[in-house]
Amino acid sequence: MQTNFFEHIAALDIQGELKMTFVKTKDNTLTVSILLNNETCVDDAKNLIPPLILKGTAEELNAGFFPNIQAPLQVTSQLFVNMESYAKQQEIAALQSQMEKDKAKKAEQHKSDKDKKYEAALKKAEALEAEGKFREAWVKLPDPSTFPEHADDIRKLRSELSAQFEQTSLFQS
Repeated sequence: MQTNFFEHIAALDIQGELKMTFVKTKDNTLTVSILLNNETCVDDAKNLIPPLILKGTAEELNAGFFPNIQAPLQVTSQLFVNMESYAKQQEIAALQSQMEKDKAKKAEQHKSDKDKKYEAALKKAEALEAEGKFREAWVKLPDPSTFPEHADDIRKLRSELSAQFEQTSLFQS
């Protein structure tokens, strides 16, 4: 007697491990429990899907076994694939989100460092100006192209310091 049972199983086109248990009862009926498991799916919700249970005589199961299991197993298989895909996309999104956070943090740190350099240069220039060293103060002011957000202020300060330069001649002693 030749059967094509395994050809039917292969034709189901499901992903995962198919576990089947057959139990013959006292009244000559069979109970078949079919559980599809996909180990690549990391979502624990997969464990909530119960096995498919079929009961009937051998003749009833011969006639209706594959038509009754095909759709539910394919839906379950696709669900596992979608759950895994979803989990992978969540992981990718979390990594990208972390990368964006790191990028924003790095940009904020860079801005903070740049602001500190600007403030330090201004303080140095102010100290030199207070000592009457206007040329040195002018030189210590930061380059306006380095700090475009403060360019107008830097130019204004340079102009004020330039006005304070001593008007000396090379030929004075």
